[in-house]
Amino acid sequence: MGTRTLATTVQSIDAAALRQSIIGRLDAVVAVPPLVLEPLLCALFARGHVLLEGIPGIGKTLLARTLARCVDCDFRRIQFTNDLMPSDIVGTAVWRPGAEKFVFVRGPLFANLVLADEINRSSPRTLSCLLEAMENGRVSVEGRTVDLGLPFLVMATRNPIEFHGTYPVPEAALDRFMARVELGYPEPDRERALYRGDDAEHRLLATVPVLTRELLQQAQAQVDTVAVAGPVAEYCYRIVAQTRTHADVALGASPRAALLWLRAARARAFLNGRDYVLPDDLKPLLLPVLAHRVFLHGGGRPHALLQQLADRTEVPL
Repeated sequence: MGTRTLATTVQSIDAAALRQSIIGRLDAVVAVPPLVLEPLLCALFARGHVLLEGIPGIGKTLLARTLARCVDCDFRRIQFTNDLMPSDIVGTAVWRPGAEKFVFVRGPLFANLVLADEINRSSPRTLSCLLEAMENGRVSVEGRTVDLGLPFLVMATRNPIEFHGTYPVPEAALDRFMARVELGYPEPDRERALYRGDDAEHRLLATVPVLTRELLQQAQAQVDTVAVAGPVAEYCYRIVAQTRTHADVALGASPRAALLWLRAARARAFLNGRDYVLPDDLKPLLLPVLAHRVFLHGGGRPHALLQQLADRTEVPL
């Protein structure tokens, strides 16, 4: 796609080229492997929210800002703290003497892409407010419902190494995120290139949008039309059903987890230029979509078990 000749209709999109353009722009600003970016893009086009996990200083905020710039969306960052109140993120009514009435002043949640930084530092009350917004695309303000922006994507971060002053994130909250993405250190060559290159802020400012927010909404609607054949749905069901009966699993994947997995796979198929889902669309999204929804007896990561279930499940095609 040209730098300023953006497509005007979803029919004019070369989805595969669009995918490469966004990944290329993200890669030019922040050193994140394409395999990490894929579930992020799938969630974006599938109207899903993303949980980013990783130590401080590896580019989580920069990644979110760059993605918002790629799709020409409003971006807001909310730093979650113990004393953050729901009104701090939703907004509040302010008295305007000139108008002699209260006027609702919108908070940072009214943006297209919201970075919810360190959600595990938030009180349960404020977290529930965020979850309502993520689930419904709207919030309750003084007894009335107010719609948020379109499109609306929350990218939340959680620091896996700090526990002082944090709250456990309940399973119900984790389930609101379509994908969980773990960010690690860059590859050595990429890290050296970062040290030799221009300042990341300059590269971010030089990033040109790939598509407008209106076109993103059209693409999201197109993702909904991607077909899921019976055998593909059966393959999905066989894997999630095994998570519920396996002896090592305390809590398996729910029907909602399976539906989100299929929705993310629809987005992957769309971004690869297809109007139908293949098992190969489900496989790379297995861990990003299901791993934070499956809990083992005694704790621990379910990644190896999920991969084992997928490997031994025959594709019914």
